[in-house]
Amino acid sequence: MKQQRGLSLIGLLMVSAVIVVVALIGFKLLPAYIEYFTVKRVITDIAFSPDLRGGGAREVMRAFKQRSTIDDITSIDASDLEVTKEGEGFTIIAAYQRCVPLLSNVSVCIDFEATAP
Repeated sequence: MKQQRGLSLIGLLMVSAVIVVVALIGFKLLPAYIEYFTVKRVITDIAFSPDLRGGGAREVMRAFKQRSTIDDITSIDASDLEVTKEGEGFTIIAAYQRCVPLLSNVSVCIDFEATAP
């Protein structure tokens, strides 16, 4: 007689519960990471923008404020950017923290830092 192999019903339920919990946490954290990649794209576009050549940090912050309104960036403001002029372009650093609530009193705080050369 062959020995049976495979998952029992209890084992299947346990594995399914773990997968569901991991998926729920991932779905809660996904918007924060999407916003981070949007911030990174926006500051990279602004750093290499030919319209801002010869401008200053004020123009960069104004451009970021306009783009953040369009792209729905709410975690960081234009005044939080560190802007330095490098030759004809800019170096822009956006560092911020985003706290995402998971359960009633449990949150995950993530530190993001995006740099555009």
